[in-house]
Amino acid sequence: MLKIGMFSKLSRISIRMLRYYDDQGLLSPVQTDPFTGYRHYSEDQLRTAEQIAALRRMGFSLAGVKTLLAAENDRDVWEKALEGQRLILWEEEREARARLLLLENTLDQLRKDEKPMEYPVTIKELPERCVASVRRRIANYWHEQELWTTLAEETSGMNLQTCDPCYAMAVFHDKEHVEENPDVEIQMAVMGSYPDTANVKFKTVPAMRIASSTFKGAYEQTPEVTQAVAKWVRDNGYEFDGPSFFIYHVSPHETKNPEEYVTEVCFMVRKK
Repeated sequence: MLKIGMFSKLSRISIRMLRYYDDQGLLSPVQTDPFTGYRHYSEDQLRTAEQIAALRRMGFSLAGVKTLLAAENDRDVWEKALEGQRLILWEEEREARARLLLLENTLDQLRKDEKPMEYPVTIKELPERCVASVRRRIANYWHEQELWTTLAEETSGMNLQTCDPCYAMAVFHDKEHVEENPDVEIQMAVMGSYPDTANVKFKTVPAMRIASSTFKGAYEQTPEVTQAVAKWVRDNGYEFDGPSFFIYHVSPHETKNPEEYVTEVCFMVRKK
């Protein structure tokens, strides 16, 4: 058997963490001297120690690690847990890349001593139109693609005829910004008549007056564009009159380069 110091050295886990894992029921010594309190581990436990360390590096919580260790021989449990953690890490990576892009753009403007980009605002009418719509609460705003995937899958055999322009848009129905489970609806203008599916509804959307600003590039510009629209609404005697929405003129569906996106930030408005 191995004393805790040697086990710590071989497992590359500190003594403090080994004691903590013991308290949490993750990795307990095979023997503890009742008089001295010295902990002794077996060489076989080095494998368990490595599993714990690897799972922690993957981002699993202690509770998650404990669950997986208890299901050591259940491949399905492990595969499901690892797949779920992979999705979490992908999302964290995407969010980190978005933050990094915003930081780099801000640094570029600062170093070039550039003036803030200007976003012209226009007032216009969107016509009445028939749309294919999918609306539900999603995990967060970055999961909007799930709605477009649903729309594509459930209408794949309908030969939808889209309008020109098709007004591909995402409507944000919450009255405030929410961190989780936003109420989002996607719409695409279509010609003809089609049956509803489980999640896709076909409906007529009335004409509406909007104040909008169109920008090219990554979505990280959205807060600045929104601010420009808000100032225009204030300065021109209008007030907000409904949900906000984005119209995607060039979206990730058309290009993988965020610098080529073309997005119109829109707010329903009315004259005061």
